[in-house]
Amino acid sequence: QVRLVESGGALVQPGGSLRLSCAAFGDVLSIKQTGWYRQAPGEQRELIAAITSSGGETYADSVKGRFTISRNSANYTVYLQMNNLRHEDTAVYFCRAAPPTPWGPGTQVTVSS
Repeated sequence: QVRLVESGGALVQPGGSLRLSCAAFGDVLSIKQTGWYRQAPGEQRELIAAITSSGGETYADSVKGRFTISRNSANYTVYLQMNNLRHEDTAVYFCRAAPPTPWGPGTQVTVSS
């Protein structure tokens, strides 16, 4: 089975940038798509970006134009480049693949001055 591990969360200032990483282990060739999710305090977990095995990208309206998802084809690591960060982006960020992988602990992103 495929295992994913998120990393890269940090405390950043409004307007700043951050890049999250999602490392993949196991049968990575079976992955059809990978998504980045986030969950803010008191809110539902939200899909914010996804990338297919062919490189197609989709984004939630809340992050469109600010976040970019990409994949390293050699090791199947998926990245989330986050620019122009806002206070509202504060959340725990998770990655998950299809076929579904278990939820991991996520990585905390805090946007504050």
